[in-house]
Amino acid sequence: MAAGEASINSTNAEFGGTGEAEAVVGVSKKERAPLLTQRKLFRSLSGRDISSTSSEENNDSGRTLGTFEGVFAPVCLSQFSALLFLRVGFIIGNLGLLASCGSLSLAYMILLFTILSVCAISTNGAVEGGGAYYMISRTLGPEFGGAIGALFFFANIFSSALYTTGCVEGLVDNFGESGKIAHFLREGRWYSFAYGSAVNVFNMLVCLVGAGLFAKLTVAILAIVLFCTLSVILSFPINDFFIPVPIPAANPLVNDSYTLYGNYTGFSALTLKENLGLPSEPYRDYTTCSGDDYETCSIVTFALTFGVLFSGVTGIMAGANMSGELKEPGRSIPFGTLMATLFTFLTYLLLFVLTASTSTRFLLCNNYIFMMGVNIWKPFVTVGIVTATLSASLSNIIGSSRVLAALVKDNIYGKMTRFIGLMSCGSNPVGAVVVSAILVEGVLLIGGLNTIAKFTSIFFLLSYLATNLACLGLEWASAPNFRPTFRYFSWWTTLLGIIGNGAMMFVISPSVAGICVIMLLVLVIILHLQSPSEHHQWGSISQALIFHQVRKYLLLLDSRKDHVKFWRPQMLLMVNNPRSACPLIDFTNDLKKSGLYVLGHVKVGNYNEGERDPAAEDYPKWMALVDHLKVKAFVEVTVGRTVREGLHHLVRVSGLGAMKPNTILFGFRDNTPSQDFFTRLILLSPESAVESSPFNVSNYQATSPTSASPSLLASGSPGSVITPEEYIGMIADVLNLGKNVCLCRHFHQMDKAAILRKDNRQKFYIDVWPVDFFNPDESNIFGTTSLFLMQLATILNMVSSWRKRTMLRVFLCVSSRDADPEAQKKQVKHMLHELRINATIVPVPWDHVVTNIAQGQSDSQSEAEADTDYLSHLNNGYINGVNGLVSGQSVDTAVTFLYLPRPPPTPAHYARYLELLTQITNGLRPTVMVHGISAVTTTNL
Repeated sequence: MAAGEASINSTNAEFGGTGEAEAVVGVSKKERAPLLTQRKLFRSLSGRDISSTSSEENNDSGRTLGTFEGVFAPVCLSQFSALLFLRVGFIIGNLGLLASCGSLSLAYMILLFTILSVCAISTNGAVEGGGAYYMISRTLGPEFGGAIGALFFFANIFSSALYTTGCVEGLVDNFGESGKIAHFLREGRWYSFAYGSAVNVFNMLVCLVGAGLFAKLTVAILAIVLFCTLSVILSFPINDFFIPVPIPAANPLVNDSYTLYGNYTGFSALTLKENLGLPSEPYRDYTTCSGDDYETCSIVTFALTFGVLFSGVTGIMAGANMSGELKEPGRSIPFGTLMATLFTFLTYLLLFVLTASTSTRFLLCNNYIFMMGVNIWKPFVTVGIVTATLSASLSNIIGSSRVLAALVKDNIYGKMTRFIGLMSCGSNPVGAVVVSAILVEGVLLIGGLNTIAKFTSIFFLLSYLATNLACLGLEWASAPNFRPTFRYFSWWTTLLGIIGNGAMMFVISPSVAGICVIMLLVLVIILHLQSPSEHHQWGSISQALIFHQVRKYLLLLDSRKDHVKFWRPQMLLMVNNPRSACPLIDFTNDLKKSGLYVLGHVKVGNYNEGERDPAAEDYPKWMALVDHLKVKAFVEVTVGRTVREGLHHLVRVSGLGAMKPNTILFGFRDNTPSQDFFTRLILLSPESAVESSPFNVSNYQATSPTSASPSLLASGSPGSVITPEEYIGMIADVLNLGKNVCLCRHFHQMDKAAILRKDNRQKFYIDVWPVDFFNPDESNIFGTTSLFLMQLATILNMVSSWRKRTMLRVFLCVSSRDADPEAQKKQVKHMLHELRINATIVPVPWDHVVTNIAQGQSDSQSEAEADTDYLSHLNNGYINGVNGLVSGQSVDTAVTFLYLPRPPPTPAHYARYLELLTQITNGLRPTVMVHGISAVTTTNL
């Protein structure tokens, strides 16, 4: 049936029809017109126009293979390959029947676990071309999927070269034994390379014609292999006779005229008993190399024998590789793979029993091709060897081309493979086929296939391990959309598949397995660094697993069990204009000490029912900002009628469970013109600032001098300038909500790069002033806020980059009115020692400052005048107030931490309070004013 007819049938079937192509047969041209009109009506009713239907017909035209020819036959032939005719005697002779059947069952059990995972993934959604690569990349992400895809591609390339060589050896070694042609064919390595090239070209031509010819050829070869196998089975009842065994080339004691024979007994209970168990001890007769591999005379171990068996039956992905050509991959892959695996398992089991019942161990250990001597017509076995290896090489090369085409289509390796996608003919990836054939040719030319064989097996096992890992991740993530129609699997089958495949890698070769794992990790890292953002739309199981685990542990995190010794800062930084807040955002990222960090933003306006959420529009831009600045922060955007209302939303609902902010940071409300740090980045490094950042900087304009705070003003409303009363009111609200408060000023002056530069020999300081300058007489250096000040400063000093370039200083203000300044210093030193804070105590006389208060009061000045004189009083050119006291000690200061007094209880004094804060911090280095309400330090263990 033509592709167009198949599409018509599928369209009509939606409405219960039997297929338009069948309905039109036997109908006149006049009667056919209404049917065509009806077809258009059906398409319009189903929401499909003519163009979309044509597109679907073109897409489906490449899917021509059914279950038998597309999956069952390739998997059978891949699992038969050379093992069926060449290694059955080797396995039985070295392991015995019971151990061989046990090893076969174990090998197929490991494969079965992987097949169950493949079946689950392939029935969970539409499967496109690429087979195992497609399943893994769409589950584990482009990095892991791309790395496994590359290894799986090269595994198929190497395997195709191996089977091509096996096919050539089968032809050369078993035809024309007594003629000059056979002698000529065996001459030289280059002749074997030429024959291998001919087989490779044949495979390439078949693949270039398309999957249809491959399927037909595969079915024909399967029939030949099954016929040859049947001839072997029917030959076993023949009476006993002797079969010659090869002479080891390394044996100097045996000449060309010497011939050894092995006994073929026919069905014999004695022979079965001899072959039932493991050999009591390996034969040590050098003339025959019994108990050893007669081709290499190396000791044959159980691990080696099991590795040969397992490597020979690992072709379970041959059907999945054709997923892009299958009509119904979700049905064909599970059913075809399972049936093929069961069929090959029973075939091997039958051959094992027949071989152990008829051939002596001496014969099996010394003549791996004994089936040729047993067969009623010897060429049947040769034909079986040649066709089985030919089909395996063909299956590998077409599988590798499909994996390569999928890698190119997904642009995993960028420009390096993009040219391959330019050559295609319909759904047939011509470029990928040609490149695959060229690489196979290169492997044949280089040689060293015995060494490559180990890499091939382990590459396949890595792919199977990744498939099990993908299925395990989907099962553990409990994603609602993981609903495979194939339900005969569970997390423990996938876990056993991972363990089994991982163990087999190291059974085959520990050193090669280690090298392959390193290669995989290197590819994953490279792809992680180079992976385009377009691949993120695939989804990654890592995100689902992280969500699952985070949810589980968040439920276990109980805020009622919080203890002060495990306290850490959980920051909510209020940000309006990211252009001018970059230094503060980066500084807060250092201050959080592995705690929660949230960037909060308020959009002032009314959210009307039926409108699109304005916060949702800005959220992706803020996430891009977080990525660009490389800070470990969450983003919360809300909408409120005022900034104060939005602040209440964020303080109450930010975080999740016990992970909620305990410290709120604000920028300072002043008239300092804001700076555009995005523009500064662009001027310093245009490429890195623009191209590497998806954050649209044009969406945030610099604020005016009258509204310059980078951390408070709401966007989108010109009338949203915060008044002093509203600003201090928000600070009071936060304290009333039980949160600590930090006010940050002058961070536009911070040059973190200069402070932390390694070649800068200057030492900077983190200064702490644990005194309430508004109420110096009532200030308690051991109070909650003072200790909170020291805790935050210590946390900043604990950051590795700050610890190397800064030191912590605690300033102790002393005056003549103090009873014992030295005793006070000792108390502070003892407290720092108990709290494990490494800081230098710096006593600072401030009699001249305290005197200003007394003088002001003695002159009967008003309270407001006295406070103003106390905070910024000039005396002989030097600032004589607190501002001068602090600034005079801040020559080498990186950050200053000051005590933030609690706002006055009456809103009428808010403006005066803000004015005093402004005067006390004018002209200082970057300053953090802190007010704490909860204990954050302890001396207990």
